[in-house]
Parts: sequence; structure tokens; C-alpha cells
Amino acid sequence: MNDEVLDAYVEAGRIASRVLKAGAGLVRPGASLLETVEEIEGMVLGAGAGLAFPLNCSLNEAAAHDTACEGDERVFAEGDLVKLDLGVHLDGIVADTALTVDLGDHGLLVEAARAALDAALALARPGVEAGAIGAAIQAAIEGYGYRPVANLGGHGLDRYLLHGPPSIPNIGHPGGAVLAEGDAVAIEPFASTGSGMVSEAARAEIYGQVARRPARLPAARRAVELVAERQGMPFSRRWLEIPRRDLVLAGLVRDGIFRTYPVLHDVPGSFVAQAEHTIVVIEDGCLVTTA
Repeated sequence: MNDEVLDAYVEAGRIASRVLKAGAGLVRPGASLLETVEEIEGMVLGAGAGLAFPLNCSLNEAAAHDTACEGDERVFAEGDLVKLDLGVHLDGIVADTALTVDLGDHGLLVEAARAALDAALALARPGVEAGAIGAAIQAAIEGYGYRPVANLGGHGLDRYLLHGPPSIPNIGHPGGAVLAEGDAVAIEPFASTGSGMVSEAARAEIYGQVARRPARLPAARRAVELVAERQGMPFSRRWLEIPRRDLVLAGLVRDGIFRTYPVLHDVPGSFVAQAEHTIVVIEDGCLVTTA
């Protein structure tokens, strides 16, 4: 990784950290989820950066991939556990960071996710196996009496690429990828009071382009043109202002040009907390860009 790219990771991380901390202060009982999401996304754009993906705002047992929909009437309530997962990019260089806002009595669960992230960051350096990081995450969360979410994990980052190698599990297993100097990685433990496994809901508000072949209908071609500049990075349904939007999106998904990112959730009635930072692996450890 050259100095110019490293500087971009650091600057994207600085913006993401500042915006996420400010955004957390907007989450309070009675506040509109839609207005909060749009205000936080607007902070990123106002800072001269781009959104690497729609702001994830996932409540309670929902762990990831929820965001506001157009006309969303949800409001935050007393007792909610709110995950804010923010992606910022500068010319495709990504900072991915998340925190959990506790509107109830979930302090230990939030602390477990943060402690797991701290344990992972303390290990991250060249030559360390991803499985060892996963073991540290698992031990930290289980030490609080909760379950790590086993089928979610951290991921490598590259230009316009949000989920690449190396994968960083949230549970221990032998071996796995080995961190190398210059790797950019998002590490994101999830701690749960539920099963520790997430499944897909029927609802999806987030989409991404996965194929670059021509669309058949004019409206579909227009949709592809509008998201082409994102170079495969996810987008929100509410961002796309075209006639018959939902029908167009359904057709593009059916044709394999777009895909959905359904909301991921643990069992009903459970609570999931998340903590996440982006790092760049350096010679003697890691540089946390989103601290």
C-alpha cells in the first residue's frame, strides 16, 4: 500500500468516525428513524465523501442490513438497541465502522461487543491467523455470558470492494487467512442474547449490482445507469428515483443484474450489539483508521 492510498484510508476513517459519533447523538426515543438515517448520510456527503453503502440502522434482534425505507414511519423507542453501521469512501477507498446505541438496559451486551473488538485489535498484526482473532472475539463475548454471531464476521477492503479477503470470523477455528502488512480490514464483532446465528428476513431495502450485462427494458437500463458510478457498492431503494421503481428492481434481481441484501436477524425477542473499526495492518501492529 502506497502513502497516497494509506492517506485516503486515514481520511475516510476520520470522516466516518466523526460522523458516526455525531449520528449516535441523534438516536433517542421518539426520533424518526428515516430522518435520523438521512441526516447521518447527509453529514457524509456534506464532508465531501461518498457513502460506501446505505447507513445500516438495525434494531434489537436485527443485526445488519436494515435501513430506512421511503416513507418509513418507525421511531426509536425506549428499550431499543440500535446498531449504526456506516460506510464512507473517498474515490473507492472505504472506512467501515459501527457502534451500538443503547436506549434500554443492555449495557453489558454493548460492552461485550466493544471488548471483543478491543481484543481483536490487540492481536491484529502481520502473521496473525484470522482464526486466532476469531477465538479472541469469541472468548471476550462468551466471558460476558453472551453468544458471538457465528455466521457474521469481518472482511477485507479494497477500492470499491467492501467484502474481500481476508475474512475475520467471530468464532475461533484453526488456521484461516494470515494477516499481511498493507491489508485493509473491517473487524466487526456481534454479541447476541439469542442463538448466535442470523437468518435472512423477507424484507430488503439494500441492493447492489452484481453483473454488467445490458438490461432489456428502458426503465431497467436507466436504473443500471444511475447506479453504475457506484461500481458495485450497495445502494438503497429510496435513493433510486425512477418510475415503477419496485417493479424495475424486482426484474433486475430476477435477471441476475442486481442482488438484494436482506435484513439479517437473530431469533425474535433477542438483542444483538455490534462494534466495528477499520484497520490497516502495519509492520508492528495495526492502524485503526476509524478510532
